[in-house]
Amino acid sequence: MLIGKPPAGIELLSGGRNLHLLSPCLFLVWPGFRRRKLGFMFLVRQRKRLSLFLGKFCVVMGNCWFKGSPYFNRVSSNATKSESPKLQSPSERIEKDDSLLPSNPHEVEALRNDSARKNPLIAFTFEELKRMTKNFRQDSVLGGGGFGRVYKGCVTSDLREGLTIQEPLRVAVKVHDGDNSFQGHREWLAEVIFLGQLSHPNLVKLVGYCCEDNHRVLVYELMPLGSVESHLFSRVMLPLPWSTRMKIALGAARGLAFLHEAEKPVIYRDFKTSNILLDEEYNAKLSDFGLAKDGPVGDKSHVSTRIMGTYGYAAPEYIMTGHLTAMSDVYSYGVVLLELLTGRKSLDRSRPVREQTLTDWAFPLLAHRKKVLGIVDPRLTADDYPVKAVHKTAMLAYHCLSRNPKARPLMRDIVATLEPLQQQQQPQPELVVEVSPANGSGGNDGVGVR
Repeated sequence: MLIGKPPAGIELLSGGRNLHLLSPCLFLVWPGFRRRKLGFMFLVRQRKRLSLFLGKFCVVMGNCWFKGSPYFNRVSSNATKSESPKLQSPSERIEKDDSLLPSNPHEVEALRNDSARKNPLIAFTFEELKRMTKNFRQDSVLGGGGFGRVYKGCVTSDLREGLTIQEPLRVAVKVHDGDNSFQGHREWLAEVIFLGQLSHPNLVKLVGYCCEDNHRVLVYELMPLGSVESHLFSRVMLPLPWSTRMKIALGAARGLAFLHEAEKPVIYRDFKTSNILLDEEYNAKLSDFGLAKDGPVGDKSHVSTRIMGTYGYAAPEYIMTGHLTAMSDVYSYGVVLLELLTGRKSLDRSRPVREQTLTDWAFPLLAHRKKVLGIVDPRLTADDYPVKAVHKTAMLAYHCLSRNPKARPLMRDIVATLEPLQQQQQPQPELVVEVSPANGSGGNDGVGVR
């Protein structure tokens, strides 16, 4: 399809061989949009179907060529029914049809019983959640987002007869907002399925859930220091030391490596700083498995799926094709590693145009030993980090962000690279000199070192 000299936008009409729209669509074009290719995706919401289109513009001298194809994202439950779910894993079945989603704890447990292994989870009632959170009081709110709100709570043995826990157990109660939430029932159930069968020191622990009437709630162990995002980009907190950043990078890498190397491999699909939580000792744990997918099995090289995730973190080949692999997570890890290195967000509209997308700005500099020192977080001084460690971290990010997925390292290799860096940067014992007021002269009698 050829469209000539668009003044402020590009209008695509239905009728193209690969493009089928019920109504015209308008694509806004910013000033200076010339002589470049633009990969894009957009959504078309219809009565029974939400359609995702992928394609590419090519603009030369004001003339625009378009090539694209539809990828259907989600079909409502009253549309054509999907095929029989036999021989599918629980996570595959919940992906197919909303009608398969359980509506009570018994159905949730029946679905969980199909998992290879099952961690014990507590099926809380909504009344119990009210007691745990002091009736969801405002001062119990830890945060929120498109999915709903997160409340702090406490589980004690007197909550229910026969409940055996290490009390008091401090928890985070994530309340799904139902129809007002961007995180659908599928994502809620995916977390129950995946975190209900996976256990690792670098994965947040799911304590239980609530599936009562229209209430969809997840109960996690409380991570008192919040997310890496809140620390890394805060204007009021002290900047994270270099050693802490490397500790976070290593912990998150171990979590991803565990998922990729599991008996049934898992692709995380939404790796970003807001999904990495910290305990009181800055140990990193991955949270929010709503978008996680079972990895490819047998001779399959990838999983074809709807495009989900966060712009700025998603791998380019996944955005353009919908083909999901473990290397998609590795790319996202490279973006987070770059954020830890630079102290910049993956996408920051407040910066100059050429610096708004972190990977576009920083990637060309990572392989230059001198230039890379200029992109280190300016809040860190040269005395705060070993230069060799910066170079190794930058090169690791460089390989993770390769446009060729096959050129990216495996997560287990990333862990092997980071472990020596973490060992080299263990904090040294603080040297404190005490002078005894009883002995003002020199000598060891008046000086203590601890």
